[in-house]
Amino acid sequence: MADDTEFELEGDPIEVVVDEALAGTRLDAALARAHSELSRSRIKDLILAGAVTIGDRTVAEPNYRLRAGETITLLAPPPEDPDPLPENIPLDILYEDEHLIVINKPVGMVVHPAPGSPSGTLVNALIYHCGESLKGIGGVKRPGIVHRLDKDTSGVMVAAKTERAHKHLSAQFADHGRTGPLHRAYIAYAWGSTQSGVGTVDAPLGRDPGNRLKQAVLRHGREAITHYAVEARYGGDNWDVTRIQCQLETGRTHQIRVHMAHIGHPLVADALYAPGFATKVNKLPEDLADIVRGLGRQALHAAELGFEHPATGEEMQFEADLPDDLQALEDALEPYDRATMRG
Repeated sequence: MADDTEFELEGDPIEVVVDEALAGTRLDAALARAHSELSRSRIKDLILAGAVTIGDRTVAEPNYRLRAGETITLLAPPPEDPDPLPENIPLDILYEDEHLIVINKPVGMVVHPAPGSPSGTLVNALIYHCGESLKGIGGVKRPGIVHRLDKDTSGVMVAAKTERAHKHLSAQFADHGRTGPLHRAYIAYAWGSTQSGVGTVDAPLGRDPGNRLKQAVLRHGREAITHYAVEARYGGDNWDVTRIQCQLETGRTHQIRVHMAHIGHPLVADALYAPGFATKVNKLPEDLADIVRGLGRQALHAAELGFEHPATGEEMQFEADLPDDLQALEDALEPYDRATMRG
């Protein structure tokens, strides 16, 4: 699955401050003392997997000798969850046949069970809706899933209902539409006004060495390419917001969010990648500011998805309207459309 191939660190962080007694101790030994529930061999594996930081850098050497005053942070995934269970959760189904199902994922729904979200996920809903036949397709923990959306990103997703469909769809997502019909378009609301109406962000991404819960542009990261086009510009005194359409040429975790922040236009209400822009809300008109404060999630929606049907070869295209929260944002921005105001 192209969007989620890196080691996932989703457990509660464990911090150890190195005092004089621990100074000179091996990293793995010190963590084994601090977290007796994990064996030293397990801790060694986690260190090698990049689960440990000291200060703002990742340390992947179990035999690293500690210095007094250093702070060690270990993000350890909890034990494996049991197989996901069916749950009667309503789905907004855009299309379904015996091979696949296309849904409009709501805000707040996690795609598959993970530490902190063991139930209430799209996978739990799909198992209930599709029956036992879905179990195990493409993997026990994530049956049917061929791509992901962040928990707080809404929009169109496709899931496979057979092994053949899973293999075919996965290959299309791995190709990112370079040689086939796969098409993904997102609507995003970003702070500021981009210099050009169209552009491409070509910047490799990887896990942020200073914050393992984030992604970052890294010189030696994995290839990541986002194409964007301006759809509307809104603004008033001392504020600008741009509605853009983003199309992905790769599918990295948080790709659009990181890329737009990288070029100086982070997404509206993105607490993770735009914390420094929170004060900009105060410059908005009061009604608009209230809507932005109430979003509680990045202003990003997967609006379009196109792919080749794995059985018929037909090119399928699906769209999902803006959810209520982003439609309210759009409606509040509309009076401040720069093109209308110039007219």
